[in-house]
Amino acid sequence: MQEILHALLQSGVDGIATGSIIALAAVGLSLTYGILKLANFAHGDILTLGAYLALLANTIAKLNIGLSILFGCAIATVVVLLCEKLLWQPLRFRRATPTTMMIVSIGLALVIRNGIILFAGTKPQSYSIPSFPALNLQGLLVRTNSAITICIAIIVVAGLYYLLQNTKIGRAMRAVADNPELAKITGINVNAAIAWTWVITGCLTALGGGMYGLTTGINPNMGWSLVLPMFTAVILGGIGNPYGAIAGAMIVGIAQEVATTCPANLGELAKYCIGTDYKLGVGLLIMVLVLLVKPQGLFKGTM
Repeated sequence: MQEILHALLQSGVDGIATGSIIALAAVGLSLTYGILKLANFAHGDILTLGAYLALLANTIAKLNIGLSILFGCAIATVVVLLCEKLLWQPLRFRRATPTTMMIVSIGLALVIRNGIILFAGTKPQSYSIPSFPALNLQGLLVRTNSAITICIAIIVVAGLYYLLQNTKIGRAMRAVADNPELAKITGINVNAAIAWTWVITGCLTALGGGMYGLTTGINPNMGWSLVLPMFTAVILGGIGNPYGAIAGAMIVGIAQEVATTCPANLGELAKYCIGTDYKLGVGLLIMVLVLLVKPQGLFKGTM
């Protein structure tokens, strides 16, 4: 029994690291939906782009991993701003429907992913960084890269909370999310608020990609594999609520890891364990169960 409990606790620790990565990306997804009403399926591929840009800086330019991830965040942010200028802004001007914009985002995702494959190939790759021993916390092993990911996620979440609640930019973004027309009438620069939304989204998503690359390695489909967990986290936490998305991401990350844990001492009972291939299904099942009780999600869908 003690060994089973230990295995579950270990999976919980791993789930927090997974949830931290999902949270970094899900926050940006929640912001773009809350402010722009855009269900952006290209979000996962921006995450992948950030990871590959960091890989480029790390292996070609020989920058350390911290500067490499910052480089990935900067260039990925430029890319999302270009997409806003060349794609999303004209579509909004022409009053494209949410369904149209969602389909366009799927097309954009395919363009980005295949562009990455064209230049980087399909072979999995990894950063050029030294390996460190795992941290031992009362018998629970925490990989150094996972610990760094969790710490960075906590710092970013705290910074985002301060920005949204205590700065002029944050107040403008919240006003545009509530009512863009009213915000414009009251003198708020709606275009600037939208631009800042993309800057924050691009930075956080690319950062999530860099952190994901640290823990699992890099491949062209890494972001696409996280799209459904990201949307699950956003819907679970309340659509348009970035703090709810963080909570939803943690629930999804921990549930996926714990539910698919199979302790070695189960013997014949091991055949009843849920395989790791069903991790995504676990997250979706939790979302469905929560929505049956609270259709609006765990929290109110507002910033």
